[in-house]
Amino acid sequence: MGLRRRSGDDARSADPTATPVPDEEAAAPAKAKKEKEKGRRRKAKDDEAEVDHGRRPLTAARAKRLIGVGKAVAPLLAPYALAIAGVARARWDAHRAARLGVDPGQLSAYAGPGGALHARLSRVAEALNELESSSQLHPTPAARTFAAETRPRLADLSVAVRAAEQMPSARRRTAYRAIAGELDRIETDLLTHLGITT
Repeated sequence: MGLRRRSGDDARSADPTATPVPDEEAAAPAKAKKEKEKGRRRKAKDDEAEVDHGRRPLTAARAKRLIGVGKAVAPLLAPYALAIAGVARARWDAHRAARLGVDPGQLSAYAGPGGALHARLSRVAEALNELESSSQLHPTPAARTFAAETRPRLADLSVAVRAAEQMPSARRRTAYRAIAGELDRIETDLLTHLGITT
């Protein structure tokens, strides 16, 4: 008959109940080993990426090391930090004083929410004194009368600024706008008496 006999390998592969060949059993641990190695490489690559981006995990040993370095370096850098802070504070005070139009030594007198208005009031009062008493300006009788009439108004505005400092912020801003508008009118009149038209 023309039946050909199957070889042993063909017969085993066709039979699902056949026991595995020793080659397959040896391949299973090798496959698991390869998978483990791939996992290690992947983890090492992830760790390298974290190190590259500066995101190393903070461990207890690393934290202790950083604290030790900080303790050693802080006393060396403290005097420089204090000097830099002092220079920055002096520059900030000079900037604020220039914005208010006063000397940096007078800055504490014009602190608080109404400080800018107090500074304006004091500058207008000084200008009125100069208008009234300066021999170089040759004040007219109208200028003297303006100065005499404006001084009590400046005192009233100064009291209003101090009173507005205790108000809630919305009402305080409204009061400050009204006081600033009155000061604008006084300054315009002062410039007119000084011969400057705006």
